Amino acid sequence: MPTVGPKTASRLAFHLLAAPDAQVQALAQSLLDVKSKLRTCVRCGHLSDTELCGVCRDPRRDPSVLCVVATTRDLMAVERTREFRGIYHVLGGLISPLDGIGPSELRIQALLDRLEVEAPGEVVLATNPTVAGEATALYLFRLLAARNLRITRLALGLPVGSDLEYADEVTLGRAFAGRREISSTL
Repeated sequence: MPTVGPKTASRLAFHLLAAPDAQVQALAQSLLDVKSKLRTCVRCGHLSDTELCGVCRDPRRDPSVLCVVATTRDLMAVERTREFRGIYHVLGGLISPLDGIGPSELRIQALLDRLEVEAPGEVVLATNPTVAGEATALYLFRLLAARNLRITRLALGLPVGSDLEYADEVTLGRAFAGRREISSTL
């Protein structure tokens, strides 16, 4: 399994071997239930056990701001910040020609269809600052530029708690480009 190293896998295996049969069967059934009951939200592409996910069903969400993310994990990371109150669109990955992933393999047409129907005022391109993330953001920007909406990108720069001497040139350059004025309300 991803991110599970040999030592953790060994501990999990020995834990399951020592656990009562009923507990192991309950875990196995839970895994089967998750696999069979979870699907993607028909609107945004997030994981859900119903036709619409909890975010899309939430009437407190601001439909005028749509955040485009690559994966459900990215959506969940944004949600953990409790800073974004708009709606989402999950692409299902990033454009990566070397991996055989082009625009047609992603939910880009579904995004364009949504924009026609829902007409948000702003689209936030929240893809990773990697080659694939930047390529996807640029592709989407070019597709959306002719539309009458605000297109924004997440700010990039130095992470909190980092040291300037360890920052690479691109990160430090973006931090300077995105600098902002200090106010008295820091």
